[in-house]
Amino acid sequence: MRRKLKTKPAIVPDSVYESEKVAKFINYVMLEGKKTTARAVVYRALDEIKETAKVKDPLELFELALKNTGPTMEVRSRRVGGANYQIPREVRPERRQQLSMKWIIDAARSKKGKPMHEKLAEEIISASNNEGEAVKKRENTHKMAEANKAFAHFAW
Repeated sequence: MRRKLKTKPAIVPDSVYESEKVAKFINYVMLEGKKTTARAVVYRALDEIKETAKVKDPLELFELALKNTGPTMEVRSRRVGGANYQIPREVRPERRQQLSMKWIIDAARSKKGKPMHEKLAEEIISASNNEGEAVKKRENTHKMAEANKAFAHFAW
């Protein structure tokens, strides 16, 4: 008998920008359950983007950054006959968004010497211009998938 499909809880849009993506981003920024701090960091970063990039809507830049850093292909490890192969696979849209957000946040956290909201704003702006560490991470992922294209026939 088939298992019952899981239902994912609906994401409540954030209160300022009315965006589910921003709400999700806040959850990824959050550490140790401190959501208020995470909200403050993300909103300050978006305000910073509005000032430095001279745009009316920082959400457009944020969406573009997510689009630019989201991978289309990734490699998954698979054991075949005693050997491990890196098999290129297409990335589902939900995972693409999740990886994109994670890479932007990780890139911002790896920088030193500035408050988090400034580092996050810089990374989002650079990602929207197709630059920065998060975009580099996507390029490396695509290169790995391209290099292992020969093993695509092992995909399940």
